[in-house]
Amino acid sequence: MIGQGRYSRRMRLLLVEDHASLADAMSRALQRAGFAVDHAANVEAAQDFAAVADYDLILMDLGLPDGDGLDLLGEIRRDHDWPAIILTARDALPDRLAGLDGGADDYIVKPVDMLELVARCRAVMRRPGGRLGTVLETAGLTLDTTQRRVAHAGRTIALGRRDIGVLEQLMRRKGQVVPRAVLEDAVYALDDAVTPNALEAAVSRIRKGLSEAGCAANIHTVRGVGWLLDDTADASG
Repeated sequence: MIGQGRYSRRMRLLLVEDHASLADAMSRALQRAGFAVDHAANVEAAQDFAAVADYDLILMDLGLPDGDGLDLLGEIRRDHDWPAIILTARDALPDRLAGLDGGADDYIVKPVDMLELVARCRAVMRRPGGRLGTVLETAGLTLDTTQRRVAHAGRTIALGRRDIGVLEQLMRRKGQVVPRAVLEDAVYALDDAVTPNALEAAVSRIRKGLSEAGCAANIHTVRGVGWLLDDTADASG
């Protein structure tokens, strides 16, 4: 088992796929698009992940080595309302209908085009009840959560994928202290190695980008707790 406790993330995806090279390619494409990806190669691993994490989307292969993905999806959906997309080589109409009737929000037949995969994930998450917003904005600073683009006064601010993830959490909770654990959980997958000062470094890069862009939004450090974003002129920490 992975561990105890339950965590909540934004833009977190559970990929259930037993083909190692395909899973790696999909994970890299989704990570570039701003998702934190947890990969399970079988039913047991997927059950373990679902027991400790909260997901925005599931990508589910049907032919798994220790069970059927559709049965697993039904099991997960009894306890969670996570959107789900089926990934499978089964392209017959009865299989597609069974998948959609079994609780999937979309159905993708392999081989998978990575650009289409990302687009379909975003489309499902933009549906009513989905968790993917459109554009966050404060003090002239905008973050397009679909395109993963940060800009101020129309000019792009260059930030890395994880830096954008940190900024997104702070913007979603503007004026509130966001604890370190929440930021780590929002940006990193369960098996990512997180260095002790990774968040401090991310916040420093974000502050530099905002400052160079002339943005009034600032990130304040609440020592021993976390960070807070507001649109006042002075930042501390």
